[in-house]
Amino acid sequence: QVQLVESGGGFTQPGGSLRLSCAASGFTFSSTIMFWVRQAPGKGLECVSRINSIDGTTVYPDSVKGRFTVSRDNTKNMIYLQMNSLKPEDTAVYYCTKGGFDYWGQGTQVTVSS
Repeated sequence: QVQLVESGGGFTQPGGSLRLSCAASGFTFSSTIMFWVRQAPGKGLECVSRINSIDGTTVYPDSVKGRFTVSRDNTKNMIYLQMNSLKPEDTAVYYCTKGGFDYWGQGTQVTVSS
């Protein structure tokens, strides 16, 4: 069955960096668009990155552009989210999800605070 397992969250001060990982299984990963989505306390879902399957093209919202970088390793069925220059407003639970948004990981907490 489809499984998405995130890891790498934690606590950091403003300006710090964290790298999230997501291990995928149970579907043809190399041909699937993947997303990172976050949910801040009391707020709705926000898609913070998308990475295409074939050419690896990436898309980011303005809120994270220039600070976050998504990448994928199709040989390992993994996607990553490198988060730099973190801000308190980046505090959220981060999820990876696949095209169709039909399967989600359990999420990993990222907390940015001084």
